[in-house]
Amino acid sequence: MVPNDPAILLSFLNTRLRDDGCTLEELCAQLDVEQSGVEDKLAAIGYTYHRERNQFL
Repeated sequence: MVPNDPAILLSFLNTRLRDDGCTLEELCAQLDVEQSGVEDKLAAIGYTYHRERNQFL
């Protein structure tokens, strides 16, 4: 299950991106969530996905 709270979601995703070694696209597919929805939710608290770092900053 994917956390609904944006701050917890941020930590959850960055941890999974780091530990699993997958891209955001791959992780969203594994979790069965829409990537655009995830990015929008985190953008609302000031974070964007950086492909080169493979994390939200």
